[in-house]
Amino acid sequence: MNAAPDRRSRLLLGFCAAAVAFAAVDTYVVVLALPDMMAAVSIPVDELQRAAPIVSGFLLGYVAMLPLIGRIADLRGQVPVLAASLVVFAAGSLVTTISYDLPTMVIGRFLQGAGGGGLVPATMALVAALYPVEDRGLPLGIVSGVQEIGSVLGPLFGAVVLAFGTWRTIFAINLAVGVLLAVAVRVLWAGPRPPAGEGASRSSRPRPDLIGLLLAAVLVVALVVAFVQPVELKRDLTWGQLFIPYVDGGSIWVTPIGLLTIAAGVTLFLWCLLARRPLVDLRGWYGSAREADLVGAALLALALAGLVLAFASADPEQAVFNPKGGWFLLGAALAGAAFVVHVLRADAPIVPRSALVAVPAWGSLVVSFLVGWALIAALVDIPLFARTTTFRDSQLGAALVLLRFLVALPVGAVVGGYLVRRLPVGVITAVGMVLAAGGFLWMAQWGEHSLDGFASNIPLVLGGLGFGLALAPVNAAMLATTTQDAHGLASALVVVARMVGMLVGISVLTTWGLHRLHVEHVNDPDLGLTDLAIVQEHSVFTGAAAAALLAGALALVLLRKAPTRGLDTSEVLRTGG
Repeated sequence: MNAAPDRRSRLLLGFCAAAVAFAAVDTYVVVLALPDMMAAVSIPVDELQRAAPIVSGFLLGYVAMLPLIGRIADLRGQVPVLAASLVVFAAGSLVTTISYDLPTMVIGRFLQGAGGGGLVPATMALVAALYPVEDRGLPLGIVSGVQEIGSVLGPLFGAVVLAFGTWRTIFAINLAVGVLLAVAVRVLWAGPRPPAGEGASRSSRPRPDLIGLLLAAVLVVALVVAFVQPVELKRDLTWGQLFIPYVDGGSIWVTPIGLLTIAAGVTLFLWCLLARRPLVDLRGWYGSAREADLVGAALLALALAGLVLAFASADPEQAVFNPKGGWFLLGAALAGAAFVVHVLRADAPIVPRSALVAVPAWGSLVVSFLVGWALIAALVDIPLFARTTTFRDSQLGAALVLLRFLVALPVGAVVGGYLVRRLPVGVITAVGMVLAAGGFLWMAQWGEHSLDGFASNIPLVLGGLGFGLALAPVNAAMLATTTQDAHGLASALVVVARMVGMLVGISVLTTWGLHRLHVEHVNDPDLGLTDLAIVQEHSVFTGAAAAALLAGALALVLLRKAPTRGLDTSEVLRTGG
């Protein structure tokens, strides 16, 4: 049976939860900064579709890489993966901060997504490692709550920073926070201890990789010089040659300083791959990735990437998915079919054949998908309704309306986590989804001036509490019905299911709302723009209520046998380096 976590372990979990919250903030931080980011890479504001990779690149890294990262956390240990994810997030922040062209910016956002996404399953698995099954509900609720509140803190954080800095300041802060959190997690991690009598031996301590540190410093300096391009250097007759492309009209990468940066990166990579005790143990990480099943991970990543690209860059006013969405979905279907065949035939697939046999395990994925489908309607359409009616000229006012919903969400998540030990998770999830559906149906009755009254707070609070109640029970059901060596992967799949549900849900619900708008306009041509917009939002809210009710009904059926109140599937905290 798991012993109660000590103070050091609780502090470690607190820093991990803070990292999850900060990564969630970064998911939405581009909402206000996107126009300035577009200008930095020479994309006109009226060509928003060209900037879609800035958003979809982050989502691609976040969703497509999650299963592999979650599985590596099972094999290598939760804390090493948490620290590595923070380093990748910080590296992505650095690349984004100094980027002056679209490909570099997209690469930076992809790394941020991969690093930020890796924090979630590793932290959920860390909860499972530190707490017995009957005590996991509350910490799972706290982690789920801080993850979801990032959706409103992201735009607010962006607004505050943009008030005194530029969009690059946002990502520079991300870089600093990522590095500090990585150091804190690494310091708090109680790694392997040397045998008694050897702890004080100088020879037993690994020597720092001075060559690796030097190469890393050269790479960072070259990156900064290449993209910041100090005016004094560019104007100098000698040093200015570093910034002249070898090809007319070429990017920074085909200049001497750009090629030096590439050479420094390749050299550091090879050193870490071949050295005995490198700065980063790439051979060890590659070995863990191979053990996790790289082929299966690649096929699953391709399938998820197809879904992300089909829906994330879609214009719902035109179609459910973008013009090339059919091809993306076809590719996703083929990759998904190949993945299923691989799982059935491989000796050790990334998703073990026994991992999702239990009904509550795969049922958690179904319910999480529908929760995401409904949740995205609140995150997107509540502020849209506010902008359409009461707060036409105030984006901040519309965001504050959503804040009433989001403040209630983490409260519900903590309450839901507390109840996991006392009530069946299916019942808690169903109650939460009924509350959310009731909130949506109330919103579907809102008129043009409904937000002026105090009563408008009731459905917002009900909806936030309802969604919060459902988060921890779904995670708890998955962790309670999967083996201890698959908790990282299981947590990753729950997050992936919710994210895919959000991507599909916003496209389908928005398209449905526009369809109802056009039907009402045909039936009554005299309706004004505000009235038609309200019709559209009412349709979206009604559709979200239907998804929430379906999620609740399925939770009662599929999660009823999840053993979250008595069975102890305890595991010890891994300390693999």
